[in-house]
Amino acid sequence: QVQLVESGGGLVQPGGSLNLSCAASGFSFSLYTMMWYRQAPGKQREWVAAITRRDVTNYADSVKGRFTISRDNAKNTVFLQMNSLEPEDTAVYLCYGYYNWGQGTQVTVSS
Repeated sequence: QVQLVESGGGLVQPGGSLNLSCAASGFSFSLYTMMWYRQAPGKQREWVAAITRRDVTNYADSVKGRFTISRDNAKNTVFLQMNSLEPEDTAVYLCYGYYNWGQGTQVTVSS
């Protein structure tokens, strides 16, 4: 069955960085667009970034220039490098691919 397992979240100070990973299994990873979403408490789930099978990337305006999505098809893994983090980036970050969601990883930006 399809599995998406995120890791790499944690507590970081404003201005800091984190690199999230999402390990995928159960489908032909290299053929599909992969995405990151986030959901803050009391807010709707928000799309963050996407990367196509041909490595074309796209970002929400709120993270453009600070976040970078990438993928390693040999490892069936998609990454989200997050720099210059702000308290407003605090959320559960979820991986999405092949019509499935991961369980999410918590990112907290606080001093």
